[in-house]
Parts: sequence; C-alpha cells; structure tokens
Amino acid sequence: MPELPEVEALRDFLTEHLAGRRVARLLPVAVSVLKTYDPPPGAVEGAGVTAVRRHGKFLDIETDGGLHLVVHLARAGWLQWRDRLPDGPPRPGKGPLALRVALETGEGFDLTEAGTQKRLAVYVVRDPAEVPGIARLGPDPLAGDFTEDRFAALLRGERRQLKGALRDQSLIAGVGNAYSDEILHAARMSPFKRAASLTPEETHQLYAALRGTLGEAVERARGVAAGRLKAEKKGGLRVHGRTGEPCPVCGDTIREVSFSDSSLQYCPTCQTGGKPLADRRLSRLLK
Repeated sequence: MPELPEVEALRDFLTEHLAGRRVARLLPVAVSVLKTYDPPPGAVEGAGVTAVRRHGKFLDIETDGGLHLVVHLARAGWLQWRDRLPDGPPRPGKGPLALRVALETGEGFDLTEAGTQKRLAVYVVRDPAEVPGIARLGPDPLAGDFTEDRFAALLRGERRQLKGALRDQSLIAGVGNAYSDEILHAARMSPFKRAASLTPEETHQLYAALRGTLGEAVERARGVAAGRLKAEKKGGLRVHGRTGEPCPVCGDTIREVSFSDSSLQYCPTCQTGGKPLADRRLSRLLK
C-alpha cells in the first residue's frame, strides 16, 4: 500500500508533469472506481491543472475550474505515467486498469489495481473536505506545526496498542502497515505496547522515530520516477516484509505476527526484550 512517503513522491512527480496542462479526457474503466457522480467526472475535461496536493494518503489534483480530482490508491492501486497514451479509449475488461486521465498533449496516466478486492477510489469534488476520508484525517506528521507536545496530547488517554494507534488515519494521517513497523523498530518499542502507558522519555523517542523515519523515506523517494517507487520503498524497509531475515541493527531474526488480512514484523531483541510476541489471538508477550 502506498503510504505518506510514496504519495508525497507521487505528488512531486505529478506537480512536474501535470501543472499548467489541460485534462482532455477522464475515462473510467472499472465501475467501482468512481465514488462521486455530482459533479460528473466529465466536468474536469478541458480544465487546467493548477496544483497537486497531498492529504494523508490522498492525492488531490486541483483544477482552474474549481474542481478537484481526488485519488486514494488503497492497498493494491498504483499510478502509471505514460508519455504517450494509446490511441482510442480503453476497453472495460478483467485487467488491472481502473481509470485513465488523458492530457491535451497526448500524455497522461493510468490508475491500476491488482487483485480482486477493488478499493481504489476516485472522487470529483468541489472541495477536498467533501471526501469522507479526508474530512476525518488527523494531523500530518511532517507538518511544521506537528510538535512533540501535540503528538503527546494525541496519545494521552489513547488506550490502543501503538501499532493500531499509528495506523489510525483519524489520529495521524499517512502512516500505514509498513511504516508503522519501521517507526516502532526505530523507536525500539513493541507494537503491542499501550499508547497511554508511554513515559515522557518514550514519547520523545517515538516522536523522533516517527518524524525521522518518514522524513528519511520522503527524501529517498524524492525524484524517483513513479514506476520505480514501489521498488524504492521495499529496498528502504528494515523490518517490514523481512520475516526470517537478520535485523540490520542487532542481527536477531525478524519475526512476524499474522492477522486475517495483514501482518506485522518486528525484532525481538530491539523491541520486546528478546521475547517473541504471542499468537495474534492473545496479543501479548509469551511468558
């Protein structure tokens, strides 16, 4: 799933390739992709792109007609830029293509989604706040006003485990499964530690890991072409997706806890005092 660093890199990429150009056609291919119908998707055709912004994991393409084309790539969605789009409209089928945006220059991009669970979402709105997922977003962790005091206030009284709290988009915007693992590894904390139990020193440690991990990932992704961002992300991860490999910090074996539709990875030596985490149904350390 694209998270804050990859979406920020896509924002940079699209700013360079879209700003000042006009949308010729908006071509939905998958029935499920469009989540709004008023204004109609064709309303952005002929409009010029004035800016590309990011709201958490959402991309917001702003036009001079006052409309916004908002995209959420979900778990298996991606953006593929084309210097020259194929002639003729795309044909609906069982392939991964969900929507095509064509520019007057002949360039454009395809939104694709792998797998059978179709969650990629596109909205045409007058205000990004009309998108429910944006309206309920928490603060951006890389914003200048996201201070340590503000972070501490968010966690105060938060009874959930750190892994779940970090992934809650209404608490903090943009962090998903992969970077929550990376942040907790950098902070040397168990994913099952209760957020409200953090001492001031631990809160400082987690805040530094949050800002540092995301900031470094954004810098690694900056300037990387859209088609190479997935590989760049995978190459920069230290524990997520690396079950069975040695921890790059201590050399212990990276472990995994599996859930029904996801999993987390962690290092026992760095994060849980050397003890492997229990079965997902117990969600506590083995005794």
